[in-house]
Amino acid sequence: MSHATTAPIAGPFSVEIPSIPLAQLSPWLFFAGLLSVLAIVFIGAEQGAFSVFSGTMLHEFVHDGRHLLGYPCH
Repeated sequence: MSHATTAPIAGPFSVEIPSIPLAQLSPWLFFAGLLSVLAIVFIGAEQGAFSVFSGTMLHEFVHDGRHLLGYPCH
């Protein structure tokens, strides 16, 4: 019984994905994590009575995000 093997064909659509060292990626991951935590804290702190900005426009803008994250607001 013969075994047929095929080699990968390099065509015009084959793309090599470069590897990114973790030492180069970690500062960006830290920055993205910090921005995410700040966004969650900001959404959680933006209440009607304790608002950072005057008016209710920002509260209404983050209203659905508050409910999605489990923050009560009314």
